[in-house]
Amino acid sequence: MKRSLFVLLCAAMFFDNIVAQQDPQYSQYMFNQLAINPGYAGSRDAICATALHRQQWVGIKGAPVTSVFSAHMPFRLFGGDHGAGLNITSDELGFNQDLSIGLNYAYRIDVGPGKLGIGLSGIFLNKALSATWYIPPTGSGYAPPVDDEAIPEENASEMGFDMGFGLFYRSDRAYLALSTTHLLQPEMNHTTLKRHYYANAGCVIPLKNPVWELDPSLMAYSDGTASQVTVNVNIMYNKKMWGGLGYRLNDAIVGMIGIDIFDGLRVGYSYDYSYTDVRRYSGGSHEIVINYCFNLIKEKIIKKYKSVRFL
Repeated sequence: MKRSLFVLLCAAMFFDNIVAQQDPQYSQYMFNQLAINPGYAGSRDAICATALHRQQWVGIKGAPVTSVFSAHMPFRLFGGDHGAGLNITSDELGFNQDLSIGLNYAYRIDVGPGKLGIGLSGIFLNKALSATWYIPPTGSGYAPPVDDEAIPEENASEMGFDMGFGLFYRSDRAYLALSTTHLLQPEMNHTTLKRHYYANAGCVIPLKNPVWELDPSLMAYSDGTASQVTVNVNIMYNKKMWGGLGYRLNDAIVGMIGIDIFDGLRVGYSYDYSYTDVRRYSGGSHEIVINYCFNLIKEKIIKKYKSVRFL
């Protein structure tokens, strides 16, 4: 346990992106947009649900473990297009156990060949600290935790409220998104959640053979102090199978594969190989995502028999 904590502390000291990133990190961000952008709600013009699980830095005890469930759908009200969504995130790191439940709303308007979603989220947070500290005996010169308000004696839990904002534009072959999390910058368990700013884009490039297409995407975020950029390129076959590579600046190389099991149900997997000093202690990071979309209203197929006498 001591070695694991030592590795995490060293990583936090030497890699600015780890220090800055209070939000969970995702490699397959293109399948998990609602987690960071409420403007995404309803953008698929279908009811969609996504489940994601990420285990980071396998082999290091106390390393981040993140699970996400999200669902969203479009709806019409007062002659306008809207989107609604739900996002539940569980994030564990060391002694910290964080849970967030976000309710998302987006107002969707036609802009050029696509639609722009303007979204707002209300997020209920619970940050818990479950730890057993080693307390030196009385008279050793160390102050007990009770004398320092910043150090909980054992367990601590605090609830709070936060908000997020996002813009998400989608056309048939491209998307562009801007968003921010922790608008209210709440202070919980003596930690201030800093605003994170996200920029995210992707497109579909048809290849000469129509069964193949190239899907490049980019994600950049910053908390105003440190920044991070990830670039992914997937190649898709017949809109059923895909694979590709990603590069996260100063952090890792990512491999990805996925398959459309049947219409609407997709499963993707990614593996992060860190090229930093963390690789000496970790077997990499694993992430799996499952996504399912369906339409409640199906197009009716009208079957009629016409006699040639009435043609």
